Amino acid sequence: MSFNNQEKKEIVNSVFSSVNQKYDLMNDILSFGIHRFWKKNLITWMHPQKGDKLIDVASGTGDLARYFSKKCNHNCKVYCVEPNKGMFEIGKRKLKKFSNIKWYLNSAEKLPFEDDSFDYYTISFGLRNVTDINVSISEALRVLKTGGRFFCLEFSKVENEILRMFYRNYSKIIPSIGKFVTGDKNSYAYLVNSINKFHSQIELKELIENNGFSNVEYRNLSNGIAAIHTGWKI
Repeated sequence: MSFNNQEKKEIVNSVFSSVNQKYDLMNDILSFGIHRFWKKNLITWMHPQKGDKLIDVASGTGDLARYFSKKCNHNCKVYCVEPNKGMFEIGKRKLKKFSNIKWYLNSAEKLPFEDDSFDYYTISFGLRNVTDINVSISEALRVLKTGGRFFCLEFSKVENEILRMFYRNYSKIIPSIGKFVTGDKNSYAYLVNSINKFHSQIELKELIENNGFSNVEYRNLSNGIAAIHTGWKI
């Protein structure tokens, strides 16, 4: 089933309004905690320095923002952008002790910042849920400084055939796990469907290149269950 932009925006907002209270718990349950390793892997690859300025889009509850800040010994600035009000409030409350992290209730398609503002742009498990992926990537390019770097962590396509079969079968029971833990089966059915329909590693690489980024590359995580894509604004 396909949706127009407005329908998708409303569905995604409804999904995250439903799951936000147990979002972190479900991430840990469904990924067996591996999502934390994936996020730390991204920050390690990024290798940020003191004084760097990050925009983290679709911040959720702020995991990447927190890892980035700690990597810089909190001598940096982080701007979290989250479109869902419930997730926004949870993330802001969770990271309230971080004085260098600011929160904005905005979408990826319309960032409230001037051109050439940031050293890094990150989006973690959010790109497949944006209303317009091309506009979102173009916005990333706009707000990055020349020499700035884009990072996207997202579910991808499993390469190993045996693991792919296991992962496909595991995905079928995720909505039932969601119902047991949160009481919401439909939201997790949507999330599984969004993963299955999302771009392959190569397709996403080409999409990022087509929206103006240079030297785009990716790394598979856990045999392609997830992947990190990165590109430069030159």
